[in-house]
Order: sequence, then structure tokens, then C-alpha cells
Amino acid sequence: MSTAAEQPPRECDIAVVGGGIVGLATARELTRRHPGVRLCVLEREAELGRHQTTHSSGVIHAGIYYRPGSLKARLCVEGARELYAYCDERQIPYSKAGKLIVAVDGGELARLDELERRGIANGVPGLRRLEADEIASVEPNARGVAALHSPRTGIVDFGAVAAAYADDVARAGGGIHLGAAVTAARPTPRGLALSHALGATEAGAAVFCAGLWSDRIAIACGAPKSPRIVPFRGGYLQLPRAASELVRGNVYPVPDPDLPFLGAHVTPTIDGRVLIGPSALLAPARDAYRLSTLRARDIAQTLAWPGTWRMAARNRRAGLLELRHAMSRRAFAAEAIRMVPRLSGLEVRPGPAGIRAQAIDRDGTLVDDFVVHRTERAIHVRNAPSPAATSAPALARLIADELAATMGA
Repeated sequence: MSTAAEQPPRECDIAVVGGGIVGLATARELTRRHPGVRLCVLEREAELGRHQTTHSSGVIHAGIYYRPGSLKARLCVEGARELYAYCDERQIPYSKAGKLIVAVDGGELARLDELERRGIANGVPGLRRLEADEIASVEPNARGVAALHSPRTGIVDFGAVAAAYADDVARAGGGIHLGAAVTAARPTPRGLALSHALGATEAGAAVFCAGLWSDRIAIACGAPKSPRIVPFRGGYLQLPRAASELVRGNVYPVPDPDLPFLGAHVTPTIDGRVLIGPSALLAPARDAYRLSTLRARDIAQTLAWPGTWRMAARNRRAGLLELRHAMSRRAFAAEAIRMVPRLSGLEVRPGPAGIRAQAIDRDGTLVDDFVVHRTERAIHVRNAPSPAATSAPALARLIADELAATMGA
């Protein structure tokens, strides 16, 4: 596998910009479709999967939440099935820990009904409704008036999955180049000239899976100015190891249907931790894993985008609640304790944090589906937050199809 010390090629057939799980799954799909293709992956960081891929709870989603007929609904269900098969093939550890979505009071039942309708329409395997007296059979310490149980929801280390995809690309002859942040792209008679931190590469075509920076390069290539990426920081709380005896699987609240966030949930991780979260606060930088990280350009672009202000005005109540959670661990943990009362009294401490690359339209709408745009000889993935990691194998096929259509193949 190529490293940061090795120069990317001056020419290639296809360049994939972004070495997260979606970019690597796409590179793998392209090398499988086109044996012998001269393909290179250009990754800005010194290691693969450094952002959304490895800064999440590692949940393999089953496809419950998403609007029937949407890309998320279709690709999540397909992707989860393929991901489990791939993990079996590559001997990557995972657990089908299951998920319980708990309505803690009668006011949440209508939203739970809608989730059940969506899950059934989306073909989520094994989904079933539980009444209050049935909840304990799945999660002995959970409490609510009703719940949905998804036995096919799982947990995995997505960093390990991404590394396996990268290995597949390298074995197929693809080059993976680290420290190669792409700064510009312009059309040439033969394709696209990509300027990057290690020089320049002319590609016959390119796929941009740039995550948190996807809007900048897309707009520079002539894609629409909307949507824009507005980063949200998701912080987790971590429970003591003893909490692993109190939950068998993932325990989620009934989410706000107007937001693409799923609320503070309890998640056991594949390495044995138990997390509560994540929060959802506007971030002062696109890599603000620490709140002290401030980047003037990121702040300026977030504030200059009209959609940011319209989104904030529309979701004032949710924003104030997230701010309260950020200021008080007790208030944050209380969201999970509503569903699992026996977590009360356990020590909680700050856990990991991630940044969600959330696309927002000019009118303030939080984009709630995958968005893929075409420009000349290029495909741009403009919105691919959760469940993109779960969906990666299926999303990669869609991207490869779009590239073939762009190239007239």
C-alpha cells in the first residue's frame, strides 16, 4: 500500500479523493468492475478513515428511520446485509447486539408507529413491536410503554472494515496515497487535473468522497452551491465497564422526526465500552474533536451560509436542549436513564467525540438523504453522514454507476 512518502502518479484512469470508508468502498468497487484500472486514492490525512469512519459509535444500522423510497432506506438495508457477509469473509469481529427503540410515554407512540411503518416498508429484517410487558424479554433493565426491536442491528469497528477495503484496493493494484490533500481540480482535454499537497495528478475521471470538505471541492468543480456542509460535533459520555452488564444491546429513544439526529442512545461498542450519546452541537471547526479547536475559515463559512441561520431559527428548542446537554453531564445522562433507570447513579465521564458532515440547504433544511452530484468527468458525494458507513458497499455501487453514466460507459 502506498504511503505518504510515495509520490502519487502523474496520471491515472480514476482518482478517488477521500480515504474514508465510503471512498475506500468506492475504490474497491471500481477495481472490481475494471480489472487493471489505474486507480489512486488521494487522502488528505496521514492515516485512512481518520474522521467520520472512526469517530462514531460503530453501529450497523438496519434501515428503520429513513423515508421509504429514499437512498438511505434502500442502501442501508442492502449495505447492512453485504457488510455482515463481508465481515464474515474477512473475519472482522462484529456483534448482532440488536436495537431497542423505546417509547417512554404515550406522547411518543405516534412517532413509534411511524418508525414501525417505515421499517416495514423498508424491509428491515426481523423488526417487531413490543408492548410494555415484553420489553424486559429483550432488555431486562429497559422501561417504556412500547418499543421496536431490531435484532439485525449490530456493532463493528468501521476502521477495521475500512482497512480491509483498503487492502482489497491495494491487492487489485490501486495506489493509496496519504498526506495528499486535494486543493483544486480543473478540466483538461483528457480528464481532470488534480492539484494536491504532493504535487499534481491528471485523472481520466474522479470521484470525490471528501466528507467534511466535500462541498468546497464540489463547488470549485462547478457543482451547485447548495447544499453546504455545516459541521455538528457529537460528544459521547462513557459509562464504567460495569454498565455492560445492564444492557444487552443498543437502546435508543424515539427520535424527533424533524431532525436527522437519533437522540442520546446507549450503545455497547465492539471493544467493550458503553457509551451514551451523541450530542449535536454546531462545531467551531470541521475537525473540532476538541472544543478548543477553532478554525476561522470554517466558522466564517458556517455563519455566512443563510441556511445555518434559518436552520437555527427553525430548531431553537432542540438547539437549547443540546446546549444544556453539553453543559451538564447529568442532564445528558438523564436522557438515557429515562429508558434504562438502572444506569442512574453510575459515574459518567467524557467519552469520544465525532464530527458529523451535515449538509444544509440554503432554506435551512437539514438534508436527510444521501446526495450525489455530477460535474464534468466527476462524481461528488455531497451528503453522506450516518448510515453511510453501514451503506458503504451499496453506496459504492451507486457511485460507480453514476461515474459510468457520466463517462458514457
